[in-house]
Formats: sequence, structure tokens, C-alpha cells
Amino acid sequence: MKPRFNYITNLDIKFNHLEKIDIPQLVEACKDNWFNQTLTQANDSVVRLGIVEGEYHWHKHEQDDEFFFVLSGELLIDLEDQTIELNPNQGVTITKGIMHRPRAPQKTVMLMIETASIQPTGN
Repeated sequence: MKPRFNYITNLDIKFNHLEKIDIPQLVEACKDNWFNQTLTQANDSVVRLGIVEGEYHWHKHEQDDEFFFVLSGELLIDLEDQTIELNPNQGVTITKGIMHRPRAPQKTVMLMIETASIQPTGN
């Protein structure tokens, strides 16, 4: 039985190629504390919007790297031996197989780039 978390994760692709993506409009409409929406697909990767506050669970992705880029707020990514702090206009790539836990002490808006086949909750 898979664990259940109070996260809203929409894996459907919301925008087609050549369709304008309005991040502030999506942020304004979001009422959830941990929201993840796939925005678009480019080749074998997807771009996802995360609007988050609070803690995610510890997890890893055995087959996939994961890129985080903060637009607003502050994202802390705990690793087993350190914490990476990301502020607006900063990003980091988490290497596949690395145990990590994202958390946001305040409402944070970020973009994530990862393979379309990734399981966001980890494996």
C-alpha cells in the first residue's frame, strides 16, 4: 500500500506548445498548501509549477534527476548531510538516487524540470 500525502499533483499537461503560460494567474488561483501542476512538455521532459508551503516527505528518484528553480519565496532542500537554501532566481539539480526533502517555511513558487515519467512522490 502506497503512503498518502496531502499534496495536489496534477500530471496532465496544462498548456500546449505555443500557448502562453501565465504563472501569476496560476498562483492567484491556487488555494492549496502543496500544489504541483505540469505546465508543458519539451521533448522527454516536463516543466512543472510548484506552489508550496510546509514540508514534503523524504524521498528519492532512482532513475531521474530533478531541477528546482525558485521564482518567489524560499525553498529548503534537505539532504542527508546538508540543507540547500534557494531564494528567488536560484536553482539546483538533485542527482538521481539522492534522498531529499523539499520544504518551504513560507509560500514559495518554483519551477521544476524533470522527465515526463518521473513519479513526483519518489520511489
